[in-house]
Amino acid sequence: MRVFTSAVLAGLVLGLAAPAGAHHSFAMFDQARIVQFKGTVKDFQWINPHAVVWVVAEPKAGAAPDVWTIELTSPGNLTRMGWTRKALKPGDRVDVQLHPLRDGQHGGSLSKVVLTDTGQVLTSSLAPVKPGS
Repeated sequence: MRVFTSAVLAGLVLGLAAPAGAHHSFAMFDQARIVQFKGTVKDFQWINPHAVVWVVAEPKAGAAPDVWTIELTSPGNLTRMGWTRKALKPGDRVDVQLHPLRDGQHGGSLSKVVLTDTGQVLTSSLAPVKPGS
């Protein structure tokens, strides 16, 4: 009975640890680079494990607008930083700073977003804070 209980306990512990191991790293983002652009919020999803915002970047002359997919930290972390599920709404004009995807696609991890109309600044803990910045 003792061996059975130990095996069940070990299985339970490993089973509970599996979701943590499944969490992806942020190696896909280039933490050494910052991309900045102005745009309009298309959608904001307050979901676990990471909130996501889609922003339509203001197009360069003669170019079509690009939609950027931007990953944030978890809603729990964002709440502790002053965010709410209504912090960004479709149609909000924003100035975005992010760490871009390494593969060059239009996406990244949010460093900072400024709501153009109010000047409100929101940051995300996904971006490491460099000393002195």
